[in-house]
Amino acid sequence: MAKKTTKNGKAGKDPSGRTMVAQNRKARHDYAIGDTYEAGLVLTGTEVKALREGRASLADAFATVDDGEVWLRAAHIPEYSHGTWTNHAARRTRKLLLNRREISRIERDLTSTGSTLVPLSIYFLSGYAKVEIAVATGKREYDKRHSIAERESRREAERALAARNRGE
Repeated sequence: MAKKTTKNGKAGKDPSGRTMVAQNRKARHDYAIGDTYEAGLVLTGTEVKALREGRASLADAFATVDDGEVWLRAAHIPEYSHGTWTNHAARRTRKLLLNRREISRIERDLTSTGSTLVPLSIYFLSGYAKVEIAVATGKREYDKRHSIAERESRREAERALAARNRGE
């Protein structure tokens, strides 16, 4: 039976079979998310072991397209605790694996002003490390306030409905 992801987005399985390692929840607050893509990651052995321990951070991470290849930059995967001198660098640039068609679509979307390529989550799917990336545009301050107001009103409506169903 699959476990759900924990509230903080750390390791755990969700119904789709993904084992979540890290999420960039701040990205959904700071950016208006457009098209999302699932990409494979080119990793070394100690990076995979560190990810299996649930240790990664996407806080400052971003992705770029250089010469027809997509690269994940500034993602922090700390050194493996039981590693030796063969350990990896924590913030090294990692290659993302996408189809040529997807890369050209991403390049076309990134030509518009204000758009960027943001990693949303790192997870394991069928034993392979994957990263979910999205073409996103930055939100303005009033957009962020509007999102917060929407979320609060939705929560309030759910509370009222739950209270009504309980018979209060």
